[in-house]
Amino acid sequence: MSRPDLLPDLTDCARRAGDAIMAIYAQKDKGAELKGDGSPVTLADTAAEAVILPVLARLTPDIPVVSEENAASHSLAPPKRFWLVDPLDGTKEFIRSEKDGAFTVNIALVEDGQPSLGVVFAPALDRMFTGCLGQGAEEDGQAIRIRGLPASGAVAVASKSHRDATTNAWLERHGISETVSIGSSLKFCLLAAGEADVYPRFAPTMEWDTAAGHAVLAAAGGHVTTTDARAPFGYGKPDYFNEGFIAWAGFRA
Repeated sequence: MSRPDLLPDLTDCARRAGDAIMAIYAQKDKGAELKGDGSPVTLADTAAEAVILPVLARLTPDIPVVSEENAASHSLAPPKRFWLVDPLDGTKEFIRSEKDGAFTVNIALVEDGQPSLGVVFAPALDRMFTGCLGQGAEEDGQAIRIRGLPASGAVAVASKSHRDATTNAWLERHGISETVSIGSSLKFCLLAAGEADVYPRFAPTMEWDTAAGHAVLAAAGGHVTTTDARAPFGYGKPDYFNEGFIAWAGFRA
């Protein structure tokens, strides 16, 4: 099955995972616990994963899946092609029931170290983003593209929970004063949809946090590099651990 042929099933799957998340979002007790690494997990994380993994197994039984909540998959040696799944990205925002709804379902296909297909669904906002290598990016079925740099100057997106002094210094050094603060992989999608221009990230993340949004941004004409901007940002690293990166749309350093 080709990458574009996978998208209808993946978007349906992401919506059903989103429904499972929203059912728990409406509850006062979200079953939040801390994992061994100190990050939170909720009933919604496991409910969404239970929707996604059987669909991927049916669609592509020969492609391994690395998922945040499936700890056993984290020891998998990265093959040439694999899925990266974060069933609920932005768990902290989800637990706090923040009004901006900045949590997402992330599903990405990685091939030869780069995300080639990505689905990002924000169920509280009902925004569905998709990106496919060679096919472009869409939001809710409408084509999206990075914008040219506005005459008023670049707008940066920044992490809501992990903004730090290094990020502030980078923004100041590049003369960027206007920022949008939001959680989850929506930061990549705002770039892809032409709502912002650059996303600097210096705090660590995991590959399942970034791959789907990276795929959407790349399909929309953007790219992601290491923080020194000298190399593409790749996947299949040891322990699926990300150092910092810069996601670029219309802004160029």
